Amino acid sequence: MTESQYGQWQRMKTAPRDGTRLLVLIRESEQGPNEVDVVRWASLGKSSEECWISTDSDIDCLIQYADAELAFWMPLPSAMPKLRAPYAASGLPEPPPEVGGSGI
Repeated sequence: MTESQYGQWQRMKTAPRDGTRLLVLIRESEQGPNEVDVVRWASLGKSSEECWISTDSDIDCLIQYADAELAFWMPLPSAMPKLRAPYAASGLPEPPPEVGGSGI
């Protein structure tokens, strides 16, 4: 996934089915208007059946979606942009040496 693809809705047939968390657009239905949810592709418990599962589902009450219920997907934004990663570690000072104790 390239950084330029973030923020662009893509067809569900191109969504990664490897457990990656994704933003999805749920199709409008008799149960309500279009909604956005965060899902991942996973198997259901001990069965080998796989589907899209809402990441905020309770273990005892999984919210699952069929492919037909989902219209589009996009990747979640990264927690730390790649542009900032090199600066995060390089700007930190060296910690002072530990003297006479565990430092806790």
